[in-house]
Formats: sequence, structure tokens, C-alpha cells
Amino acid sequence: MIISFCNGIFEHGEEVDVPSCFKFISMHFPSGNLLQYGAFVLIVHNVSSFHVPSRVMTNVTASSLAENQVPPPPARPPVPKFAYLISGSRGDLEKLWRTLHALYHPWNYYVVHLDLESPVEERFELGSRVEKHPIFAKRHKDWDWFINLSASDYPLVTQDDLLDTFSDLKRELNFIEHTSHLGWKAGQRAMPLIVDPGLYQTAKSDIYWVTPNRKLPTAFKLFTGSAWMILSRAFVEYCIWGWDNLPRTLLMYYSNFVSSPEGYFQTVICNAQEFVPTVVNHDMHYISWDSPPKQHPHTLTLNDTAKMIASDAAFARKFKQDTPILDKIDRELLGRKNGSFTPGGWCGGKPRCSKVRNPTKLRPGPGAERLRRLIGTIVFSGNFSQNQCR
Repeated sequence: MIISFCNGIFEHGEEVDVPSCFKFISMHFPSGNLLQYGAFVLIVHNVSSFHVPSRVMTNVTASSLAENQVPPPPARPPVPKFAYLISGSRGDLEKLWRTLHALYHPWNYYVVHLDLESPVEERFELGSRVEKHPIFAKRHKDWDWFINLSASDYPLVTQDDLLDTFSDLKRELNFIEHTSHLGWKAGQRAMPLIVDPGLYQTAKSDIYWVTPNRKLPTAFKLFTGSAWMILSRAFVEYCIWGWDNLPRTLLMYYSNFVSSPEGYFQTVICNAQEFVPTVVNHDMHYISWDSPPKQHPHTLTLNDTAKMIASDAAFARKFKQDTPILDKIDRELLGRKNGSFTPGGWCGGKPRCSKVRNPTKLRPGPGAERLRRLIGTIVFSGNFSQNQCR
């Protein structure tokens, strides 16, 4: 098991050189208060390769094959892989553990994170549970999209639904809700200058407000939006390596910015012209806000069920721990029982999902139909480009 306490990442007792993992976490949370790293546990599944024998044909000439056989349809793109970051804080251990089980699929990768506000006992308990679990394995290699969630998020579709739907999408798409209309955030977020002690200390503390305010930048255009997103591997690598220095420049700018995760990635992608055509203006979440929005969204209950399902979203937030609405989602949308994994084509053994079969065998259900309806509206509509970086 790979466990990081931010001073190194170790696998089987040996240090592993993965600076890009640490750099990405720091870039994903440029705000100091979010840089309070606790324990990170990377969970993936090692899938053995298998050989499919070629078809053997006898007594068939090339000419007769060309005349009599209809060309096969083009092969479907391979099943994508998602890399999840699921984060939590003090008291979120059980919520995070339930969300992980609802989201788990052996084809994906998972980083689960409890920050330093969590008691040491909770962080070590999380690491112990993952290490001792018979399904979770230890290797990581490649992935196509990065998805960040919190312990207060929950899926509204199975992973088979999500993988099946995204199999037909271009891998370079980035699902980031965004707008350049800052509104009240211009005066209360972008212009105030702050110093965040969390960037330099291990304990969380209040930020310091510095005077006078700064002006809005002219070298780049600011964007804001949701802190929850699905990012392509190409864009994540651009944020890490920043070959034209834009990600690094914006990282320094947003280190003095309140609630920076709601603007950093939006501003990077909309100021990098090569990525603008890849932006989908949606975060794939159902979130219930006040109008105008307050700092935190509503906590979802059974009364939100109909609107939540009608949104066709892949995820929803935020939820309290072990509430009846989560039980309803498990029962009616995910097919989860008794705290087990969400079932899918990969499940084998008795009890169900106690063993991993073919992880690329997908059994999409009604959730895939809802997702495709949403994707059709936001990706394949005629005004797709008109909603990019406006």
C-alpha cells in the first residue's frame, strides 16, 4: 500500500520518486488552509493482462473475404480510467469510507485524504483499513480523467454507468463550471490581498487582510466557478509542468486569494488557448444553492430526491453522515447492500463483489441513460463552443 504523510511516499518500505503527485496536490489546493496535508492513501487495482487469441481462418482467400464479408464496425474506444481524490477532515472518516465504497471500481485509481485537522487516530485507522482490505491493491500506472470529491459528496450513478458513458467521449475534455462574470467576488475575493499562515505553518489559523487592495490583473483574465471538476490528464500534466509558466504564475497569484480552488483551474484553462476548446461548462454535480449563493450549499435530504435525479448529474453534494437519503441512493440508484461495494460487471465471488473478475466488463444501467442525456445537452449541443470561457 502506498501511504504518504507528505514527507515521502513509500511502497513496500522503499521511497518512491513521485514528485508530480505531491506537486499536483499542492496545485489543486493552492489555498494555504487546504494545504494542511494529513494522510494520503493511494488505492488502485493491479489488473493482470490477458491475451485474446486471433481469429484463425482457413480456406478463405483475401479476394473472397473482400467480396462477401461486410467490414466490421470500428472498434469502440477502450474503457477510460478515472483517478479520484476524495478528501475529508475531522470526523469524516466514516463518511469518506462509505463514499469510497460507493465509488470503487477496480479499473480506477483512488487517493483518499484526511487533513491534519483529523485526529491522528482517524488517519491511521484509514490507512489500516485500506491496507487490510482484500480488494484494494497497490499499483498505479495510467489514467484518463482526474475527479476531485469530498467526503460530503456521493455518486448518483454506478461506476459502470460513468465508465460506459465516458468511453465514447474525447479524452481531452475538461468538465469545469466557470464564468468570467465575477460579480461580488471581484470586490470580496479578487481585489483583497491576504496572507494565509497556513502556507507556512502546520496548524490552521485565520488569514491576515492586507491593505490597500490590489487591482484586477490585466495580464490574464479571471474566471470563477465550482471547486469540483473532472480534468483530463493532458490538462493536469500542463498544470504540473507548466511549460509556458502560466500555471505557476497563477499559482502564486491565487496563494493570496480567498477560496482559490473556485478560481485557479478555471483561470488557468481559459487563459491557455490550446485548452479552451476542451472546456465543458459543467461540474457534473447536483448542488442546491441559495439565490444569491451563500458560502455553503444546502445539505441534501429526502426532499431533494426528485430534483437530484432529474438533474442527470453523476454526483451530488453535500450530505450528512448516514442519512436516509444516502440509503435511498444506495438502494434505488446504485444497488448497494449492507455497506458493500456498488455492484458492476467486475464483481465476483460470494458474497458478491468479494473478488475481482474482468474489470473492463461493464454493466451500465439507468444511470448511464441519464448521464448520456446530460452529456448530449452540454457537449453535443449546437451552442457548445458558445459556453466556453465566456
